Amino acid sequence: MSLDRRDVLRFGATAAVAAAVPLGLGEPASAAPLGPSDAGDHARIVAAYRELQIGVNRPSLRRDRALAALDQVALAHDAAMDVTRDQLWADLPTGPGSTYFPTMYYRLRTIAVAWATPGSALSARPDQPERIMTALTTLYRTQYNENTAEIGNWYSYEIGVPYWLLQTVVALGDRLPAADLERVLRPVLRFVADPNRRTNTPELVETGANRADKALITVVSGALAGDSARVAAGLAAVTDVAGQGAADLTRRSTHGDGYRTDGSFIQHEVVPYPGHYGLVLLSAIAALTHVTDATSTQLPSAVREMFESTVTQVYAPFLFAGSMMEPVRGRMLSRQGETGHDAGHQFIAAVVLLARTAAEPARSRLTSLAARWIAEGTWAPYLDVADVGRYSGGLQPVGVPEVEFAEQLTSRSRAATTAVREHRVFPQMDRMVHSTPGWSASLGTGSRRICRYESINGMNLHGWYTGDGVLYTFLPGRQGHYSDAYWPTVDATLLPGTTEKDAPPPPLLADPPRTATSYAGGVRFDDAHGAHGLDFVSQDGTLSARKSWFFTPDAVICLGAAIADASGAPVRTAIENRNLGEEGSARLLVNGRPDRSLPGTPSAVADARWLHLEGTAGYVLLDGPGRGPLTLLREDRAGSWLGIDTGANTHGTATRYTRRYQKIVLDHGVHPTDASYAYAVLPGASVDHTRRACGRWSVLANTGRAQSVCLDGQLTAASFFTAGTVERVRVSGAAAMMWGRTAIGWTFALSDPTQTQDTVRVTVEGAGHRLRHADPSVTVVATHPRLVVDIAVAGSFGATHTFTTA
Repeated sequence: MSLDRRDVLRFGATAAVAAAVPLGLGEPASAAPLGPSDAGDHARIVAAYRELQIGVNRPSLRRDRALAALDQVALAHDAAMDVTRDQLWADLPTGPGSTYFPTMYYRLRTIAVAWATPGSALSARPDQPERIMTALTTLYRTQYNENTAEIGNWYSYEIGVPYWLLQTVVALGDRLPAADLERVLRPVLRFVADPNRRTNTPELVETGANRADKALITVVSGALAGDSARVAAGLAAVTDVAGQGAADLTRRSTHGDGYRTDGSFIQHEVVPYPGHYGLVLLSAIAALTHVTDATSTQLPSAVREMFESTVTQVYAPFLFAGSMMEPVRGRMLSRQGETGHDAGHQFIAAVVLLARTAAEPARSRLTSLAARWIAEGTWAPYLDVADVGRYSGGLQPVGVPEVEFAEQLTSRSRAATTAVREHRVFPQMDRMVHSTPGWSASLGTGSRRICRYESINGMNLHGWYTGDGVLYTFLPGRQGHYSDAYWPTVDATLLPGTTEKDAPPPPLLADPPRTATSYAGGVRFDDAHGAHGLDFVSQDGTLSARKSWFFTPDAVICLGAAIADASGAPVRTAIENRNLGEEGSARLLVNGRPDRSLPGTPSAVADARWLHLEGTAGYVLLDGPGRGPLTLLREDRAGSWLGIDTGANTHGTATRYTRRYQKIVLDHGVHPTDASYAYAVLPGASVDHTRRACGRWSVLANTGRAQSVCLDGQLTAASFFTAGTVERVRVSGAAAMMWGRTAIGWTFALSDPTQTQDTVRVTVEGAGHRLRHADPSVTVVATHPRLVVDIAVAGSFGATHTFTTA
């Protein structure tokens, strides 16, 4: 077949070579000769995918720095590569299995992309393409071909290595002979024969991020193979045409993997994953949109618009100063090459890519958001690329192309106005986010629906308690807190907000463990207020507690009650466990006086009313003199990324990091039967603000039945774990609830955190007898002598219901 000469010149010779090579493995789905339109589309797809690897050669100082970072790692990989032997790298043994060969392809991909990137050190070496092709042939012969058996991690054979291989091929371009192209593509065509199904388990239908990855791999490999039917199959997989839409990536569902109706994103059935697999899906779709742009096979506009809408509905709420929040990153917390900032950068890169092909007004909206997020991230600036070597088997989220695209797109764009405040609840993944102008917060909780943690493939080896009610706080002045070697060094048995035993942690389970209770969730009152509760039971079943968090514009009020344990180990609640940096010297005040504790030595404080940790937060103790002792400890802790991730293709380095931590811990003793706590965290507060907060909030209830606080401005928040009464409000069953006076009357907001009830009856004394506004789920039962309403919560999956009285 022939290509238009302009297409060859513009879109790259690789497509022209591929178009001339019939690939016999399994026979193309369509044997009909390609017309000029098909050939042109294939050329555009290949050239656009090459552009995603090497960029567009748009000069800038930041591009130069990104290129230097790429050179550093590519030169090292190339210098260590011995193309005269079957074992290309001395530290990566050859042989069957997925342990080492993905890293081989990753290194070769890095070398090939560096060679193809204009201005790189390797681009000036005339023998470099031959070295790359020799290595590619060696890997085909010894590691990955159409006869290779899948041994180990299926992902390496069906997604990871196909990506590295395709990227190597498009980087080589016309330097790769047609016969070599045909040969090295064979394993990709075999292992990704159908983007809708798992090759090694054909009855398994691909979902979520895995389906998106396979769709992109199928489209690019189809274009390289000159197979229009394969390209079409890849695009059809996005909406699951073959399965009649059952695994449609655009579908908002209430079960299974993918996007949920409330903006949640789930992978592996029970793991909240907007901060990894959701990003993988979005990145693949952004790339798919880019490579098919201006072709006859591009995604329909309605499909593109749906994915564009997820930017603000699903992902952006969990982005803080360029970093994705920890509770939506699953086991990836432990990856040295995937900190929260790396995940945030991956999100921004996907948004930039989507914006490049979006229609107005979406293009301007996405561009201004990306510009804002890039400007906000100052701890690990998006455009300053460095330390590429730490990505160890995974692509860095920002490289030469991403720098070029971002600078080009945002050069004339005005950044979006910084968001003021937002409170969002994502009950279908047991997550929430609270954002204010000065700080943000989120919770990590688990239930019968959502797992405590995920720890597979040697990852997240300290993840024991990340779903036990961790309170994460994010501060503009401490943007690097969680990315700065936090997870290798923190005492992961004392994460802030959790109530745990001072005992060896439980064994990590390969099947993500869920809890034995269903109460985990909360209610949104308005942009500035929310209430969340958790019926906590430890993994071994010996420790239990009822826990609540009430969010306001400047504080999080934390209550715990019915704390009981049968193990005999000391039980404690962590108010704080803050990473202060390598030699942090932030001052800690107790009742206004500096803490004089010796470093590394715990000290007990019996009469603390308030504390203040410089640069972090104020802490106000709300319970009375019967409270147990408070323990303070400032200590240096050391650890390595390898200590929390030993995965064959994800593991970190053995380099030891030391960070200083400040712990503030409440002790409940051994064998507690009904212990409790009550305190407020004021993120970013000054000393004076903290002192003045003493006596500001009234705890109305703190028992195993209900926990409630009277907040500012005639606002009350409550977690009802059973039927109960607080002030003048009675509920017939478990509920999260807030009520208070607003501009239009008394407003009541309620949700069912158990997601198991059909109806919750609410009885309000003296609230007025006229209902001014109510959601469709609210039915009035009586107005005299008290207001009684039934709220139909069945099928609402923990969503908030509201009504207002005159």
